[in-house]
Amino acid sequence: MSRSYTAASLVVIFAAMITLSGCGQQPADKELPQLVKVTTVGTGQNASEAQYAGEVRGRYESNLAFQAGGRISARNVQLGSRVKAGDVLMTVDPKDAAQSVNRSQAAVESAKAQMDLAASNLSRYQALYQQDAVSAAVLDQYSTAYNQAVAAYNQSQATAAQETNLLSYTNLTADADGVISALSGEVGQVVAAGQTVLTLVHTGDLEVQINVPENKVQNFVIGKEVSVSFWALQGQHVSGTIREVSPMANPTSRTYKVSISLPNPPEGMQLGMTATVTNLSQEAGASGQTIILPLSAIYQTGTQAQVWVVGSDKTVTLKNVNVENFGDNKVKVTGLKNGDRVVTAGVHRLNEGQTVRTESEDQ
Repeated sequence: MSRSYTAASLVVIFAAMITLSGCGQQPADKELPQLVKVTTVGTGQNASEAQYAGEVRGRYESNLAFQAGGRISARNVQLGSRVKAGDVLMTVDPKDAAQSVNRSQAAVESAKAQMDLAASNLSRYQALYQQDAVSAAVLDQYSTAYNQAVAAYNQSQATAAQETNLLSYTNLTADADGVISALSGEVGQVVAAGQTVLTLVHTGDLEVQINVPENKVQNFVIGKEVSVSFWALQGQHVSGTIREVSPMANPTSRTYKVSISLPNPPEGMQLGMTATVTNLSQEAGASGQTIILPLSAIYQTGTQAQVWVVGSDKTVTLKNVNVENFGDNKVKVTGLKNGDRVVTAGVHRLNEGQTVRTESEDQ
């Protein structure tokens, strides 16, 4: 009797425990979407940094030539010489020019003598005409002779002045302070008037010039600021402003010359120094422009690099990209466009079409 009661009691207890256990279970919480970090293409965080090698050049360069031809008799400068405005750089033999000046001066004296004689004759025949000793026709002849003598004298003076100028043209002088960057005339060489014999770079306004490929030139806009560094100055950086972009590509290299002015050039900067120009592109993803992503954003399947892109419906889709370069846990890729939201962490835990929550890295 006692055992039966005990067994019945155990059955009741176990039944009650099962009932209570069932009553204590709660419905499972709905699983939240995967949380991922993203970066948005086109922000300053992933904009591409493109670097270009350049050279310090003068904004203004003068190709100098003699205004009078002749044989070069003296050259007072060497390649790289620094000169001041007005310095005599080269001289052509002045002998011929000096002889021309002497001849012209003699011609002036002769013309003046002829003019004085014509004036004296005219004065005498005017007096005779007043006395009715000569006719008006004779007076007109002497008057015409005088006018011709005056004209000849004036012409001789003009010729003499021109020859004197030609003598001064035998000295080639610097038109500004600068540095000789090219020489094409040597002592003893016969040059023609207007033939370039040297190039003078003005040192008053220096700039950096670079050559940009035609598929990158759209990233260089006049007035845009860039960073310029100099290897010879321990990598010192200064700000530069794009001053000019060549409207035409070089027919051989197919590159565009870009001139960058330096409002505050570093101390010690000299002509010919190597410069590195860094251009931060804010048009990432446009026309094949590279962008910078964390290396963790790459989802590699076989030989094709891909990234997860979060759509407007908060689902992820794989998108093919081309890897241009990588290093320091960064990777440069092409194939994305502005506004694409790229997953940068946990890429191997995602599936195509999966809904995610985003934690923006573009804070």
